[in-house]
Amino acid sequence: MRILLLSQWFEPEPSFKGLDFARELVRRGHDTEVLTGFPNYPGGRVYPGYSIRLRRRETIEGIPVTRVALYPSHDRSGLRRAANYLSFAAAAATIGAASVARADVVYVYHPPATIALPAMVLKALRGMPFVLDIQDLWPDTLAATGMVASRAVLGAVGSFCAAAYRSAARIVVPSPGFKHALMDRGVPDARIEVIYNWCRQAAIAPATPGAPILSEAALEGRFNVVFAGTMGPAQALGTVLSAARLVAERAPRVQFILVGGGVDRNALEARSTRMALTNVRFLPHRPPAAIAPLNAAADVLLVHLRNDPLFSITIPSKTQDSLAAARPILMAVDGDAAALVRQAGAGLCVGPEDAEAMAAAVCELSEMAPEALAEMGERGRRYYEQHLSLGAGVDRFEAVFGALST
Repeated sequence: MRILLLSQWFEPEPSFKGLDFARELVRRGHDTEVLTGFPNYPGGRVYPGYSIRLRRRETIEGIPVTRVALYPSHDRSGLRRAANYLSFAAAAATIGAASVARADVVYVYHPPATIALPAMVLKALRGMPFVLDIQDLWPDTLAATGMVASRAVLGAVGSFCAAAYRSAARIVVPSPGFKHALMDRGVPDARIEVIYNWCRQAAIAPATPGAPILSEAALEGRFNVVFAGTMGPAQALGTVLSAARLVAERAPRVQFILVGGGVDRNALEARSTRMALTNVRFLPHRPPAAIAPLNAAADVLLVHLRNDPLFSITIPSKTQDSLAAARPILMAVDGDAAALVRQAGAGLCVGPEDAEAMAAAVCELSEMAPEALAEMGERGRRYYEQHLSLGAGVDRFEAVFGALST
């Protein structure tokens, strides 16, 4: 098959269905091309070696990549974020749609929902069916994260999403809860496929003795609870600081390590300082390959999201990263994500934004025998390989793509 991958984000940016996906499709014999933007996520600044222009063609590991112009931004400003999303959608629907070769099927990574615009243009003008992979439910996510408060704007986004769902040949979702939510919105069951996300291959790596990040994190002699990822409103990491204060009194050996960037990071560091927390360390954002040794050396990997009904049907990407790292998981997210951890037998689950429950669970884990913790991690890794790995996921995508290209 000839497959076009349409995503606003692609390597060298962190992207969940990016180069790993493209590389695996090529390995299986598919002619694969990418249409994307200029790399600027997550900092909102264009990466070194790139500058915004109308179009740029390059080749990454033999895969042709076409980049089109966008307004680089990723901060709290809803206006600037909208400019980022809309500028890419407009450029991809015009310059990009005219630049790529015709494909048998277009794979479309959502979010943002605006990515459906170029997909619908490619379908209308060039007869290319598309598969919409929905990772965030819009407008629900916009409202839940506080990015958009206007009911008129949310309503317009909802209408656009409904049109995109009707136009897509198939819709892929990462959890059963997403499927039920779309069915409630009128999308037929037969047009929705549940395909669990895999983690980036770079996120799977053993701990390397002497690795710089391990020294920086000062892991030795402590029981280390690691959170690695975005620090924003959706993650509600103030709960972790509250839990850390409780844990300091009960289990002084425990240390919380928060790694990454995001709009809330500075405020969290300032709050931690005001609380005089000595068991919380902040480390800067790093690419997956640099995070992997830290995950592998952690005693527990923490996943946390706000207490919001939307997140009960969300499986954060850190879930797969944590399972693949073969480390015990403390899952502080209700619903589908917690169900995966329970099915795998890979850790403990507590409610979101519950500092007392989180602290109790951390203390319980810190008192377990190392052998019990290791077995938890191994169960998670086995579950990941069987049900959530890149190979398992691409098998499912190939079946979906094949049904549309015949």
